[in-house]
Amino acid sequence: MPPDAYLDQAWFERERDLLFKPLWQFIGLKAMLAVHNAFITRTLFGIPVVVQNFKGELRAFENVCPHRQNPVQVQPQGVRPLFCAYHGWSFDKEGATANIPYEDALYRYRPEERACLHLRRFALVCVGGLVFVNLSADPLPIEEQFGAEMLAGLTAMSSSFDGEVIMTTYDGQFNWKLAYENLRDAHHPRFLHGRTLFKETKFQAEVDESGLAALRRLQAGGDVADRGQALDRLRGFSAGGLDSPMEKPPSDPWHALIERYRHLDGAYHDFYYNWLVFPNLHIASANGGYSFIIEHHVPVGPGRTDLIVHYVTAKKTRPYAQSAAVLHASMMAADAVLREDIDVMENIQRTLHPGARPAQLGDFEFENAGIQHWYMSLMEGRFAI
Repeated sequence: MPPDAYLDQAWFERERDLLFKPLWQFIGLKAMLAVHNAFITRTLFGIPVVVQNFKGELRAFENVCPHRQNPVQVQPQGVRPLFCAYHGWSFDKEGATANIPYEDALYRYRPEERACLHLRRFALVCVGGLVFVNLSADPLPIEEQFGAEMLAGLTAMSSSFDGEVIMTTYDGQFNWKLAYENLRDAHHPRFLHGRTLFKETKFQAEVDESGLAALRRLQAGGDVADRGQALDRLRGFSAGGLDSPMEKPPSDPWHALIERYRHLDGAYHDFYYNWLVFPNLHIASANGGYSFIIEHHVPVGPGRTDLIVHYVTAKKTRPYAQSAAVLHASMMAADAVLREDIDVMENIQRTLHPGARPAQLGDFEFENAGIQHWYMSLMEGRFAI
């Protein structure tokens, strides 16, 4: 793709409106919203969002008080009523103002003004243990984005998550598209991760001749223009499950205390699991379903991405004292691999300039080439989501 796709602010803003706002976006784990008044906040494409638990019902709102634009919830997550600390306004599960202290004496809103004092609400869907929101006023049905098979896989996998979660955020100085391109490249681990991930799992890149032939036909036919065809291709960008066999079966003492994830076929597999959820979510298990990493690449600017990472195990059979240490060890092991990827992506971002030549993809990268072809057709206005 042209360098502007990774560098230009105007391109980034158009991408935000054409791609991200119409699509369902991961925002967090359901386990972090398990009790009444639990909340999480995120900023998605410049819009502050809060997801709040109201006695078991999850609702998503713009996290902006209609009085003076103060954030209603300030912390990234917690347990607290939907209450603005600036002037004491509180809100109900519909986003309406439940209470305005001293309203009659000080504010004196007319009835028509009072009726407008509510939080902007967003659509929300839970897929197993994953929470998605949609920022559009007319949301695309989530099945149109992912397809029934992918949704079933995500539901089964994430429903195995335990309720204990740790998370961290990396301030990545790279464009978010470099992350999805990296994740769909099975050839780089033997070189970039030779001392880390590749020691445990021997990823093998292959040329899929049928997939490559389909790409050539698509490229010969020109830009994607039909919305139905575009959505059909979009659903093909998300897939996951068994990826590559591990060098040896996983074996840690804490595994005996975990209900290991069973694949959709009902069996356990000593495989690296890999779910790629387009456009910017990646979920993996490097130990055959005992624990999981959830990587959310949140675009902040053309050269900046917040990488928000959650770590969970599969459900415990009983509480055990070392569970927090197990999660921390998972985070430290993943950190080494993530930093190898981040270093490369930041190096690429630094070398890009407006006159740079586009990348020259090989045949094994047909999947990235297909996504890029679709993406450029969207950005050039050939279709709309």
